[in-house]
Amino acid sequence: METRLAKRLTTVIDTLGFDADRRARWLALAHEHDVHPVVVTFDVTAVECKRRNAEREKRVPARVIDQQVRTFAEVQRGLATEGFVEVLAPRSVRVVAKQFLPAPAAPPTAEVARRTGLTFGLHIPQFTFLGGPSATAANLRAIAASAEAAGFTALYVMDHFRQIPQVGRAWEDMLECFTTLTWLAGATERIRLGSLVAAVNHRTIPLLGKTIATLDVLSGGRAICGLGLGWFAAEQRALGLDLPPVAKRYEHLEDALRFLPILWGPGAPAFEGHHLKVAESLCYPRPLQARIPIIVGGSGERRTLPLVAELADACNLFGQPDLVAKKVRILRDACAAVGRDPEAVEVTHLSTVHVVGPNSGGRPGRARGRGVEVNTGTIEDHRTRFEALQTAGVSHAIISLADLTAPDGGTSAIERFRPLIGSFSEARP
Repeated sequence: METRLAKRLTTVIDTLGFDADRRARWLALAHEHDVHPVVVTFDVTAVECKRRNAEREKRVPARVIDQQVRTFAEVQRGLATEGFVEVLAPRSVRVVAKQFLPAPAAPPTAEVARRTGLTFGLHIPQFTFLGGPSATAANLRAIAASAEAAGFTALYVMDHFRQIPQVGRAWEDMLECFTTLTWLAGATERIRLGSLVAAVNHRTIPLLGKTIATLDVLSGGRAICGLGLGWFAAEQRALGLDLPPVAKRYEHLEDALRFLPILWGPGAPAFEGHHLKVAESLCYPRPLQARIPIIVGGSGERRTLPLVAELADACNLFGQPDLVAKKVRILRDACAAVGRDPEAVEVTHLSTVHVVGPNSGGRPGRARGRGVEVNTGTIEDHRTRFEALQTAGVSHAIISLADLTAPDGGTSAIERFRPLIGSFSEARP
């Protein structure tokens, strides 16, 4: 022991510690070698001691155990005055799921080191409220007002004509994307409004561009254009819409990424892409924003992320921090390949969240409902998870609240999440 202390190494003494003179000697040695003395106490009840003792081949007499328990209580009361730097006692712990663990303590990249703060967007995937369709407008207004007051920077809705199987049943209420966003524009003042994401084959691309430009004008310059390939074959068939092969959909997506900034820009030039041919890219009134930001949904490494790197303003990723970090590295490599500053491309992330109180009795973790992962935990659990996502490269976290369609119109779900937004806002200079 003295040899280790002389080298100022961590030294652990496993003992009952009942002898005051021996404790004094250990303290003296620690001070002599400038090592901080810390005592860790393990308090076990007499009942538990006797239960364990009964399982031993050679048992300690019960009266000896009773005496040790009494002596320990006396010793424990006096430890704080003996000169130890810390006296640590056991306390209850919670088992934390992997996604809530802190990010690895690896040095951040230069890009992450320059990034400050984390903003939050609210995704609304369901519209089946208590009271039926006649209550939908009031519930949406309450959600939008609460989200804006809580500090969410954007509201998003899906571009589907029926509910998707991951969220609910086909006959559950589903509002049309851009009609809803325009209505929300009138119900809010500051929050941005976006599709997450608009399928490039649900409308002609010029019509999609005109619709988003109109949203931007009527919202006072708050539109976000989310784009994706489209995927829901049953929905497409039911509505008589064509769902081309994936390769062709990527070509439509590339056409949209190249054409929409032209449509929203000055003049009325002609455009010809893989499939889209436009004689005049004419759009009046033009959007109020100099460039409406375009988010591409998906994380495909071979086609999607390279398209984002070349033509989009942001990507939208799924998954836990380790997977996100991998996708961000691929995105940044793709940016370098086309000579674009990686910081010009924002990384957004979508997940479903359920906030519970610290004494709720539930264990933090992931649950899967109709195919959607729900990350359940306390505010502290979620703070750790979002810090890890931020370290992975995310600067805008888009969340669906699992209980947003609660009878109170979702306001309590937003209020439970609100402290997390505040904590990240305070971190920004």
